[in-house]
Amino acid sequence: MKITRVTAWRQDQPFRDGPYVCSGNRVALGFESSIVRIECDAGIAGWGEMSPLGSFYAPSFAAGARAGIAELAPKLIGLDPASWRAAEARLDAEMMGQPYVKSAIDMALWDLRARAAGLPLAEMLGGRFGKSVDLYRSISQDTPDRMAVRARKYAAEGYRRLQVKVGGDPRTDVERLLAVRDAIGPEIVLFCDANGGWTRGDARLFLAAVRDLAFHMEQPCMAYEDCAALRPHCAQPMVLDESIDSLPALLRAHHDGVADGITIKIARVGGVGRAARLRDICVDLKLPVTVEDTGGAEIDTAAMAHLSLSTPEELRLHTVDFHNWVTIGNGRGLPPCRDGQLFAPEGPGLGIEVDAASFGEPFVDVKA
Repeated sequence: MKITRVTAWRQDQPFRDGPYVCSGNRVALGFESSIVRIECDAGIAGWGEMSPLGSFYAPSFAAGARAGIAELAPKLIGLDPASWRAAEARLDAEMMGQPYVKSAIDMALWDLRARAAGLPLAEMLGGRFGKSVDLYRSISQDTPDRMAVRARKYAAEGYRRLQVKVGGDPRTDVERLLAVRDAIGPEIVLFCDANGGWTRGDARLFLAAVRDLAFHMEQPCMAYEDCAALRPHCAQPMVLDESIDSLPALLRAHHDGVADGITIKIARVGGVGRAARLRDICVDLKLPVTVEDTGGAEIDTAAMAHLSLSTPEELRLHTVDFHNWVTIGNGRGLPPCRDGQLFAPEGPGLGIEVDAASFGEPFVDVKA
């Protein structure tokens, strides 16, 4: 097989529930997604998607993704999409770093390979463990009362795992956590995610006040060293997210005993291939893992579903249904979520149908 065409579009995806607020009063109104289609001479096409959460969440931004995809697209023409190591090496040789730029391209290549093999992506990545994966839903940072209302809404929609956005004033954050717990009762699993927003001192104040509560603490401080310093002060399991951007970062966190769980985001590490490799190492280390991403709709959610379901059940935490966060989609074929569970399609590749005609004019269209 040879790659014969690369096309890419921009898609704006407003949030269904209004502004998304996390630590530092950082606000996003929706995802600005880059969608990539890669075609080959065998008449098969693969799809990929990448969307940053604004320009504040990670070292990535939507205009940068589009510029990088335009730069890399001509370099893909003529490559054998089945040779995944060679394709990955070509991308790295043509552009140093910038993993988020390569993520949608890599996802499209994996979709194409799996479609060519006649296999769903989950089977291409090792096989399915179970039929569904637990979902969590984020409760955007707000007043404690409003967060409690939002928590009840999501619980009524079937979510059994909620992520409480903290990382502000530690006293208010304690009130936020208590309000959410009182609103939904003891059965729903809670994660407190500071998105690296606290100082060590603020994190210690919060952790001391909630020492006897049951929840998972996620990324209290931005710097790994600060999270490591807090580990002895945290009675709850600690999950690292923003700190995990590479294999060395993962191995360090495990070696130091800082992480009780890891969150791998596809765009942060450079695509499906690298996310799967980090996931497999987590499995070998018996380290619970979440595989998700920074944003998107059906294309990206399908990739997260396949990566999650190919993770052994006892070592996967949960994932996220981004296509249900937004009001504009980009694919058909994802099974409906039920009872707080995400299901992966059964068809080849990502297993969804994408209607490019709805995207408008592409920002990249390169042919052999």
